[in-house]
Amino acid sequence: MKIGIDRIGLYSPHYYVALADVAAARNVDPNKYIIGIGQTEQAVPPSAEDVVTMGASAANEFIGDIDTSKIGLLVLGTETGIDASKSGAVVIQRLLQLPMGMRTFEIKQACYGGTAGLMAARDYVAAHPDKTALVIAADIARYGLASGGEVTQGAGAVAMLVSANPRIMTIEDDSVFISKDISDFWRPVYTDLALAKGKYSTEQYIEFFQTVWARYQQDTGRTLADFAAANFHLPYTKMGMKALKTALPAASAAVQERLLARYHESTIYSRRIGNIYTGSLYLALLSLLENTSALKAGDRLGMFSYGSGAVGEFYSGVLQPGYTDLLAAAKHVQELDARTELTVPEYEAMFNNKVPYAADDYATDPKAVVGAFRLEGVVKQERQYRRNDK
Repeated sequence: MKIGIDRIGLYSPHYYVALADVAAARNVDPNKYIIGIGQTEQAVPPSAEDVVTMGASAANEFIGDIDTSKIGLLVLGTETGIDASKSGAVVIQRLLQLPMGMRTFEIKQACYGGTAGLMAARDYVAAHPDKTALVIAADIARYGLASGGEVTQGAGAVAMLVSANPRIMTIEDDSVFISKDISDFWRPVYTDLALAKGKYSTEQYIEFFQTVWARYQQDTGRTLADFAAANFHLPYTKMGMKALKTALPAASAAVQERLLARYHESTIYSRRIGNIYTGSLYLALLSLLENTSALKAGDRLGMFSYGSGAVGEFYSGVLQPGYTDLLAAAKHVQELDARTELTVPEYEAMFNNKVPYAADDYATDPKAVVGAFRLEGVVKQERQYRRNDK
């Protein structure tokens, strides 16, 4: 039985800052960000948006086109949860007006959470082929103003409907994965700012890729020549390239050229949105599918997921006939082009205006432009959400 991604939706905030401007404000050569890191723009979420509103908005892109009565599972993969106990998934269920007869939960394992949710969904559909599962990967990457990680911030969400006989891409039963307790990146419970050992984390990312890729080849007998493209988790667009280049020498010149061309297409959205943690791999997948004409049904795509702390996984997917009919490339580009550009002072003010780590009531910016859903604030320690169009 084929199982995989039947629909996919994207949401990112309506505001961004140009990283050339940030570089100038930090007295850094802009090429360090634009060329060295590979980022040009960075999405900036207003206080009225969080992973719940962004995740619901991403799913809202296709929720009206599907039979929601068949959804038996809703998983939110995030490391930017709204509560240490209550899942953001159950709030998304309410905002999307989905039936109560489903399981809802949240998965946390750094940037691997989206893949963990996708694999849980695949297993669920395998056991219940008449059902579907909704997987949402949503995050807000925060390292702090003028910090070493500032250039790798961002915000957004990718929503995926998993079903039998999927219309976009299968999720093949060929996963290879490893887990290892390391401290390359983490976020203490008392802050929304991540801590990272940048050089060490990059080394671990590459090592995890090399390990799972070697095991995948051994288990399946496949080589890079069997892949039309390879997608990577992209905390910044040059990260995946560092891993890919370790495998390229074993491939022919023609295969190398093909994979490098597809890799560039997979980074187009990430260059404009930035790091969305759990959704970064699937943002790369969507970018690839919507920015190339070189793929076709039957092509096999490689997928490398990495979550600090750490878990790494490599699996493949196969594109399905008519998959381009389910994409929304023009819409996504139009939305990115229509965003409001912030000056650096405006970006800094928006970054600092956030739900505090405190018991006080809080009201978000009522004038902020948001998607289909809005976080109005916190009253008596409860977050208040509503549809933005009601």
